[in-house]
Amino acid sequence: MLKRNDEKINGFLFVIVLPLLLFAMSYYGFESSYTRLKTSETTPDFLFSSVYAYRVIPNYLSVQMTDLMYDLINGPFSFFKDFLSKNGTPFYHGLFLMNSLFFIGCSLILNAVFKLKSTGLLLNLNARRIIHLLSVFFIVITQYAPTNCDTLALFCYLAGVFLTLKYLDTGKNIFFFILIGLIGISTLVRETACLNIAFFAAVFFNIAELKKGNYQVIWKILPLVIAFLVPYLGLRALLVQDETTFVEGFYINRNFSSPFNLAGLIFAIIVIYFIYRLCTDEENRNVFGKYFFFSIPYLIMITLVGLFWEVRLFLPLILTGIITAYHQFKKTSEI
Repeated sequence: MLKRNDEKINGFLFVIVLPLLLFAMSYYGFESSYTRLKTSETTPDFLFSSVYAYRVIPNYLSVQMTDLMYDLINGPFSFFKDFLSKNGTPFYHGLFLMNSLFFIGCSLILNAVFKLKSTGLLLNLNARRIIHLLSVFFIVITQYAPTNCDTLALFCYLAGVFLTLKYLDTGKNIFFFILIGLIGISTLVRETACLNIAFFAAVFFNIAELKKGNYQVIWKILPLVIAFLVPYLGLRALLVQDETTFVEGFYINRNFSSPFNLAGLIFAIIVIYFIYRLCTDEENRNVFGKYFFFSIPYLIMITLVGLFWEVRLFLPLILTGIITAYHQFKKTSEI
């Protein structure tokens, strides 16, 4: 009993407390050129009049969290008001609180994913914790560019990865149906939801089966695509076009001319390359390769309208690589 309690305490400290402390350090321990949000007293207007306007769920939560922090600072936390005021605004503290909750959710999901049909290395608790800690560090280091949607979007994405792997391992349709709903909801968070389609296709797509005339995987992927396109196109049809834009700007020239953006690209390539080298089994390498193939539209959009220096954009791919490297996939990915 004592040993079991020690394991629970250690798990709580490692999966929740330690990541939360690291997250707090990234928000309050140092600042970057991106943390101008720290001086915003209220939810910034640009969140509702640009490409960010389509991310309705995080924008709604930002307003609610800002109001909550304002009430707490001027109410129950009034004795803490001077300290909090020196280290941010109600909006920034609300942003930290919201992102912290979903960051802990990401840590919990990663812990659950690594406990699924893992390869021999992750069967060792200490090895699993090292890989978990590495994944957490990658999330934390990207927080030099804090937003109100990325951590929530990452949480939704990792939840989708978990559902896909559970569907692979159990064959139970309940996980597939939940995944469809999750993609529809997470599209209202950020376009990263499309990567859940890429991961599902990477796991189940089998060219040999297609050559045999088995197109069942196509019919499985189709509902996921519809679940993404309906809210994605619906939002762009409903919101007033002269107040919103499909993209914030085109940055392809800056991506290949700025030393910072080139550094971000090189960082992502090197990290992904070394993660690929961790895939010792042929099936893992195949899934990893198919995932990047199906993620080409996302990579193209990053190149056109994203900034490579914001390596948070590559984070889903990096974490997926780590998960793929250590998961024991079936020899045949048939549905």
